[in-house]
Amino acid sequence: MEITASYIAEHFDHVYVHRDSQNSTVAQRVLRHFSSKKISFVTSPPLADRHGTLSAEEFSESKRKLYLTEFKGSFFKRCPGAKPGLTCCNYFVLNLGLQCNMNCSYCYLQSFINTPVTTVYTNIDKAFSELEALSQHSAQFSFRIGTGEVIDSLSLDPLTLYSVDLIRFIKKYPQWVVEFKTKSAYVEQFLEEPHSKNVIVSWSINPQNIISAEEHGTASLQERLEAAQLCRDKGFRIAFHIDPMIFHEGWKENYSQLVDEITSLFSPDDMPYISVGGLRFQPEQRAIMRERFGMQSLVTSAEMFPGPDGKLRYDQELRREMFDFVVQRFKSYDSRWNLFLCMETPETWIKSQMKMPKQDSGLSSLFQRPPL
Repeated sequence: MEITASYIAEHFDHVYVHRDSQNSTVAQRVLRHFSSKKISFVTSPPLADRHGTLSAEEFSESKRKLYLTEFKGSFFKRCPGAKPGLTCCNYFVLNLGLQCNMNCSYCYLQSFINTPVTTVYTNIDKAFSELEALSQHSAQFSFRIGTGEVIDSLSLDPLTLYSVDLIRFIKKYPQWVVEFKTKSAYVEQFLEEPHSKNVIVSWSINPQNIISAEEHGTASLQERLEAAQLCRDKGFRIAFHIDPMIFHEGWKENYSQLVDEITSLFSPDDMPYISVGGLRFQPEQRAIMRERFGMQSLVTSAEMFPGPDGKLRYDQELRREMFDFVVQRFKSYDSRWNLFLCMETPETWIKSQMKMPKQDSGLSSLFQRPPL
């Protein structure tokens, strides 16, 4: 694990530490993997002269500069999928940082990030205080809490060890579930940690040709599947997110092979759900994606149409065909596979061959909204 942490640290050109955070547990964990030449202590955000939208070059540079600081806002909030016009799975997020050190062509952070550094929040105790306050009136209700909305859950975890802190904390609330969502294969740091079966380790996955072409700097499909097997064998629940599905020549063959590989290694008993989603992004994101990845990308060259949430998506009939193809492939192996659509309209659910989530006994608990 120490070797892995040092390897991750080599990715960064520099680490900035706010003076208020220099004695924090996570700062002490992180800094021992950096040489003093790479460390600066600051009293204000670094590179503050860069205002507004980042250029393509500045966005790429932000992935190589690390900033450790406290977060002043609210850690815990509802997933952005909870919007009018979309069917939401009542997912909640706990943001422990901002920006990702990997480099997927379709990443929505390209239309979201306006800070020139990758940020790790050092005051995780405040996040736990928010959850403890929630427990005063909602400990008995089911919450599914993810840590991978605006930063990958595990790609920096060998440095921060936040997974270990969260596993220990969430044991106190057996009705709640914490989900680590990642495109990395970094799981060894928490495999021996005792847990209460309320931790899900999940992977965004795609066929290897899509990973190679569009998910730069991420673990290979084989590495992700092997990490999932390690977690399962240690008693952790696991899940997969086939998201975003990307249309390309030979997509049926490649997604068939992906499903076949998953079903050969895992059973429906190993995971509570698999989500499926289509390529989507904000219209303003297209320019920076084309500048960063050119027109050879399957993402930047795709024909997209505005959806009800303002995002660009494939035509609804194409999305329906792609979703149905994957769902039926899983069901042909075992009808017990639980699949749902991520950030999709009710119309797409209805036109597909899938039951609406509240009508599916295997999924209904996901879509029950806790009383907040």
